[in-house]
Amino acid sequence: MTDTDKLFAGSIPKLYETLLVPLIFAPYAADLAARSRSNNVTRLLEIAAGTGVVTRALASGLDQSVSIIATDLNQAMLDQAAAVGTARPVAWRQADAMALPFGDGEFDTVVCQFGAMFFPDRPKAFSEARRVLQPGGVFLFNVWDRIEENEFAEAVTNALETVFPENPPRFLARTPHGYHDTGTIERDLSAAGFLEPPHIVTVAARSRAVSPRIPAVAYCQGTPLRNEIEARDASRLNEATDVAERFIAQRFGSGAVDGKIQAHVVTVRA
Repeated sequence: MTDTDKLFAGSIPKLYETLLVPLIFAPYAADLAARSRSNNVTRLLEIAAGTGVVTRALASGLDQSVSIIATDLNQAMLDQAAAVGTARPVAWRQADAMALPFGDGEFDTVVCQFGAMFFPDRPKAFSEARRVLQPGGVFLFNVWDRIEENEFAEAVTNALETVFPENPPRFLARTPHGYHDTGTIERDLSAAGFLEPPHIVTVAARSRAVSPRIPAVAYCQGTPLRNEIEARDASRLNEATDVAERFIAQRFGSGAVDGKIQAHVVTVRA
């Protein structure tokens, strides 16, 4: 992972929220919120909350008495989340998942949607989640499956190989879709001090948009893939987006598009 893989700044948070959240994140946010409701949750911490899609689902789906603290490393993402708002008050706080600013055993549930792939040291981040959980508390998170199971992301990655053949941007395959091996996840949780084996399920869903342009812009301009494209040639961002759009249209049609997405959902008790 490169330094720019973690940089969500400039116009990225807004595009991320308006395009990428409904495209790929919303169905998994609803899934995590539903799984959280099955636990006896009273005090919940969300890490790597991004622009708050899971936070909103939790705020709407959990009992009003449940305390929710939502954190992210990137203040720009939290600002976007706070601007969208939630159905009831939650606490927004900038925090590094590698060094959480909370005491031992403060929470009975820790939730993280598609953030573990970005942690530089996953066992360390997982150990922090375990530390702030009370005994028997639940750590619930999801990660994307391999890129071949996520069709729009794969199409965009293939498209950019034709734009920059000598040094293709590989952010999507390297980071969002780079932590899909369930054996590695189990070993990292064990190294973090979780004694019980995790429960891991693979969940497929559909990603839909009214045109191929939506996923092309969402991925090329609403994620850190944009940083990678601009590092090669900032003047070619629109060209790269256009090529991605053509690749998606060739595979899924020029009208409304529908592609597969797939993720692993992990539940483990402290």
